[in-house]
Amino acid sequence: MNSKFEECLQACIECLEACNTCFDACLREDDVKMMAECIRLDRECADICSYTIDALTRQSPFDTRIVSLCAEICERCAEECGKHDHEHCQKCAEACRKCAEACRQFAA
Repeated sequence: MNSKFEECLQACIECLEACNTCFDACLREDDVKMMAECIRLDRECADICSYTIDALTRQSPFDTRIVSLCAEICERCAEECGKHDHEHCQKCAEACRKCAEACRQFAA
């Protein structure tokens, strides 16, 4: 396995976990309505990371396109989570940025 593949795969796994943690924690915040966009993007991001993991491990012929979409969604999620001061949002934003970068490197 090449290192770009491994880094992308690992970043997707970590991002998936961070988004699921953030999603769950956002639902328990006092002002859930304020967290709506964060929750929505956590779901989108976790789903694309999960799909990207599947695509990478089965060596999909579409992997470059899937990974590029994953990077785009991760960047949007990072942007949204970054607006919130909650620790889970900040950790999620960091994982999303790292994943977007790893995906861009893989797709390059």
